[in-house]
Amino acid sequence: MILSALLTSVGINLGLCLLFFTLYSILRKQPGNRIVYAPRLVEKEKKSQQADFSLERLLPSPGWVRQAWEPSEDELLSTVGLDAVLSYDFSDLPNKSLDSFSISNVDDGSNRLWIHFCAAYVFTGVVCYFLYQEYSYISSKRVSYFYSSKPQPHQFTLLVRGIPGSSRSSFSEVVESFFKDYHPSTYLSHTVIRRTSKIQELTKDAEKLHRRLARLNSNDNSHKRFRRDGFLGIFGRKVDLLDHYGKRLEALQDNVRMEQSSLAGKEVAAAFVSFNSRYGAAIALHIQQGVNPTEWVTEQAPAPQDVHWPFFSSSFMKRWICKLAVVVACIALTILFLIPVVIVQGLTHLDQLETWFPFLKGVLNLFISRLCCHNASDDLEVPSIPYHSEIPRVIFSVLLGITYFFLAPLILPFLLVYYCLGYIIYRNQLLNVYAPKFETGGKFWPIVHNSTIFSLLLMHVIAIGIFGLKKLPLASSLVIPLPVLTLLFNEYCRKRFLPIFEAYPTECLVKKDREDQNDATMAEFYEKLVTAYQDPALMPVQYSGSSDGRTSPLLHAANV
Repeated sequence: MILSALLTSVGINLGLCLLFFTLYSILRKQPGNRIVYAPRLVEKEKKSQQADFSLERLLPSPGWVRQAWEPSEDELLSTVGLDAVLSYDFSDLPNKSLDSFSISNVDDGSNRLWIHFCAAYVFTGVVCYFLYQEYSYISSKRVSYFYSSKPQPHQFTLLVRGIPGSSRSSFSEVVESFFKDYHPSTYLSHTVIRRTSKIQELTKDAEKLHRRLARLNSNDNSHKRFRRDGFLGIFGRKVDLLDHYGKRLEALQDNVRMEQSSLAGKEVAAAFVSFNSRYGAAIALHIQQGVNPTEWVTEQAPAPQDVHWPFFSSSFMKRWICKLAVVVACIALTILFLIPVVIVQGLTHLDQLETWFPFLKGVLNLFISRLCCHNASDDLEVPSIPYHSEIPRVIFSVLLGITYFFLAPLILPFLLVYYCLGYIIYRNQLLNVYAPKFETGGKFWPIVHNSTIFSLLLMHVIAIGIFGLKKLPLASSLVIPLPVLTLLFNEYCRKRFLPIFEAYPTECLVKKDREDQNDATMAEFYEKLVTAYQDPALMPVQYSGSSDGRTSPLLHAANV
């Protein structure tokens, strides 16, 4: 690529950035678009703002950039959590060729190759320095966040699997007896898990009917309330849907009560066990509880809202086989995924995809209809931060940046601009769009660190190969110590910082527990902790009745 072509590409991309910036600045001001560009703010206000028309709404402004930049890190931390502060959201890197400024244009055996050799050492040293500083900084932030956080149920609770059965006692009695005997000073309470899949299905059906009733009540057209009760609403007699759905909910209510009353003998060999201190929970977590390692298996409990209740009926062997199957499936899918990726990457337009693969037409029109269409009767759901996709995207960007740096050093200025824009955009997304659904205290950082180390090692391997191809064997030999030093650095970081991310030390746990002893709200917290891990299928469920008063309350509270 010649210089003029490179500058043209840069100009086009800058122009597109300016165009998108202008469109975003205008569209985000329109009241009807607040549910798209600021759902988190709409959810906080519980209503959409309706403003009179003004010319200012049609003019672009950089105010959102200032609003995203102004909050300090501490303010952002209190708003979105530590995980969000430590991550970034970036789009795909531009796939632009920089051949004219790359190592491929350096003659074989040229002394200019030593510039790339020095750059590899200097760049590796700089990256490792910043990785160390960041690891140290995030470790201290993780500890500070732990000290400042409020007590959470999962900090005091363990998930215990493989409870040994007894012909004379229930699982609940076995758990209580075991932990009272071996953890008498720290054991607080427990909740044995039961098989509630049928109740969950009934509850889902009730929720669907409740949403249908809500839509009917909010609809002013009374003729839509009447429909035939036969196949697809075409055949059968006409019925009042409000009354029809109300009766169906009453029947579901009776079924739920019957199922809840028959759960006494449907216990699973697993339970959530809560302790009166974090330190007590940590001791039970990290020490084998029984002589048989397949019994009384403990693991850190997830947050109550993150529990997936149907998974607790599996045995130790079944879970182990399932984990192995998942690993094998992931490897197979990764390998098989390379084939369609190569094909799809060769296609540049969606219409080509539709021509080659007609069955994808509906799929391509669907991740658009969902983004652009919104049913006014549906409840607003603020999206959570998609860590599962955003963190791998950032890691991939780092991989490309580090490897391409050695081949084409001119990519660094473009990467700097790219990351700066991404930083501003992501802060705006955190403040206005995303709402944190869970918090790990930055536990994903070691993954980012290890991925960066892998990128450096890949760059070193490429450097050794390139110098060999460029007929500079001395440089290839002198690069060999670089990956060794990088691995030694990574091992030091693992020993120095990684334990903080795996589990909090005794010093932190005991200090935090002692602070909580002087907190007057801890008594109320312990009361809530006893029922924090109650299966939702066993909790009382209540829906409001219809607005016209012709149906009774749809689901009443049910006690087990």
